[in-house]
Amino acid sequence: MTTKQTIPSDEDLTAFIDGELTAEEAARIEAIVNEDESTAERLEFLARASLPFEQAFAPLLAEAPRQKLEAILAAIPAQPSAKSNSSPAFATRRRFLGALAASLVAGIAIDRAVIGIGRGLSTKDENSEWRAVVADYISLYTAETLAGPVPGREDQAAQLGPLDEKLGLSLSPEAVSLPGIDFKRALLLQYDGKALAQIAYLDPETGPMALCIVKSDKGPKAPDLEIRKGMNVVYWSNATHAFMLIGRIPVDRMKELGEDVSKRLSA
Repeated sequence: MTTKQTIPSDEDLTAFIDGELTAEEAARIEAIVNEDESTAERLEFLARASLPFEQAFAPLLAEAPRQKLEAILAAIPAQPSAKSNSSPAFATRRRFLGALAASLVAGIAIDRAVIGIGRGLSTKDENSEWRAVVADYISLYTAETLAGPVPGREDQAAQLGPLDEKLGLSLSPEAVSLPGIDFKRALLLQYDGKALAQIAYLDPETGPMALCIVKSDKGPKAPDLEIRKGMNVVYWSNATHAFMLIGRIPVDRMKELGEDVSKRLSA
């Protein structure tokens, strides 16, 4: 009788991608990937989802209490490597994720932009996939993540500048403003090799929100609504870009905000 193979977890698949597994473990997962279509699709998605960990978190890690971090990291027992020739990139990422974990233990409010990738994508199209990734990390935001003063207009414009250059847009503070909701920061991230703009906001009643933009050639689409990770998402696209506005604001208000900002960005 054939024994059914256990479907590998995302952690197992990530270790497989990074080359952390022993030859026997890697062969087992490769066999499952060859036989199980859903596992193969999951592996491909995890391999494609790429956001710059260090770029996004470097300013926050720089503010961390170094002595406390070093003490916590020193207490973590070293794990023997399954492959003595693990790549430098893999080792660097592991050390960086270790620092993130230590920061959380130390009570630092950090932006956990890409820890965990969403399960159960609603559809297979490109635009659905990037919205799933965005929803996953925005769901980790808290009000403390976006604590601090609201940047002035000049600071907002300076943060939006690099997004314009990479995305071929003209984003002014006025174009991306949300009435009654504080602009907190603009970040340039990456998804599947493409620039991803994230503009984060803090609503005083419902918490974090974000407007995210990627280049897209899928064609124009009128604003539509979906729910991801318990949050309301208004999404739309034009001839060159796809947009999404995500947050916990009630549906009717979210639709109003989405339609308003979509008109301003199209003007």
